[in-house]
Amino acid sequence: MRPIEPLPLHHSWPLYELRDHLAPLTLDDGIARSDAALAERGIGLWHCDLATEKLNWTAGVFDIFGLERHSPLVRSQTVSLYVSDSREAMERLRAYAIRYRRGFTLDVDINGAEGGQCAMRLIAAPIIADDAVTALHGVKQILPKGAAASRGLNPMTFNLL
Repeated sequence: MRPIEPLPLHHSWPLYELRDHLAPLTLDDGIARSDAALAERGIGLWHCDLATEKLNWTAGVFDIFGLERHSPLVRSQTVSLYVSDSREAMERLRAYAIRYRRGFTLDVDINGAEGGQCAMRLIAAPIIADDAVTALHGVKQILPKGAAASRGLNPMTFNLL
């Protein structure tokens, strides 16, 4: 089980640091613009509209969760795939991100739709329009086996690529 209390300060960060938190995922343009290339690397992009809770995922996120690509998404169902402690931490950071307009990074454990459990890095940032947070978006990256057992990982230094 991943320790989640208290949530370390490095989990939440101001939006001007977004590039710093995405730096370990910096890829050449050919890979960064290719859904298939990202999915091959265990990386996916996501977007959640806050008014409707509509989710948009690239292929890599579907793969991480063990769901059929392009299948209909219901946020409550996908959130239920997070292990309880991870889900609680994610929801708290999500609410904090929306309220205070901050991004966050969190390593979570999820139960794949087809069984089995894996560790995933979640990077999220709010989208602000007309002085209000309207959506969250970011990156989900599968963590290699063994990373779940290594509890002292710094989100800034871990890199799959």
